[in-house]
Amino acid sequence: MDYLGKVVVVTGSGQGIGNCIAIEYAKEKASVILAEVDEEAGLETKAYIDSFGGDSMFIPTDVASEDSVRNMVSRVVERYGRIDILINNAAITAQSEHDTLFTRNIDEFERVMRVNVTGAYMCAKYCAAHMPEGSSIINIISTRAFMSEPHTEPYSASKGALCALTHSLANSLMHKVRVNAVSPGWIDVSQWKKKKDRKFTTLTEKDHLQHLTGRAGVPEDIAHAVLYLTSEKAGFITGANLVIDGGMTVKMIYAE
Repeated sequence: MDYLGKVVVVTGSGQGIGNCIAIEYAKEKASVILAEVDEEAGLETKAYIDSFGGDSMFIPTDVASEDSVRNMVSRVVERYGRIDILINNAAITAQSEHDTLFTRNIDEFERVMRVNVTGAYMCAKYCAAHMPEGSSIINIISTRAFMSEPHTEPYSASKGALCALTHSLANSLMHKVRVNAVSPGWIDVSQWKKKKDRKFTTLTEKDHLQHLTGRAGVPEDIAHAVLYLTSEKAGFITGANLVIDGGMTVKMIYAE
């Protein structure tokens, strides 16, 4: 896969899966735009990419703000002249894990939808105008779009909406930009936080054995799939959603 000279925008690239995706593109000699709202995390990522000679540009970006998205795209086009790949990864969950359907403020539901869905839509809208034929957009969804735990409505609903947005965008941008999605399952991102939040998380054997593959996922599992989907090798794939979850969503579960 040849990414030399490709211009790649990764939202939410300061930490977690987005961080790993951005670094993997940089290792493949792409020019990576770190569109990240957390300045500390964004600058740490840029410093790391700089350390191995990669080309990156950190642009503070709040995907919930149309002005912020437009500013990000304008700066990218000013420097590089185009955008080849957009990874819509930025996402948030509800602020309180203790709120329920009955106690959560409606504003909180709308906040999650604004970042996770409207943000991806705005990034696609403004980036696509500067994407040449053969470009790609990837939406990072979640298996939470298809399965849930109690009281996770904001996040689950946003990821379900992002799944529908994927095939809708694939139609709107047909013959020019391929649009696909990746739905991660249980991915251990404990080592992909900014330095002050980084910690070792020890998963149990039971945690790993819930997966048909015998282990939980790591961010590299997602990044490698994303790089494949945006490559010429995946040129006949658009409007698709690739579930990467070690088989958890196809495993029947009975009460013990």
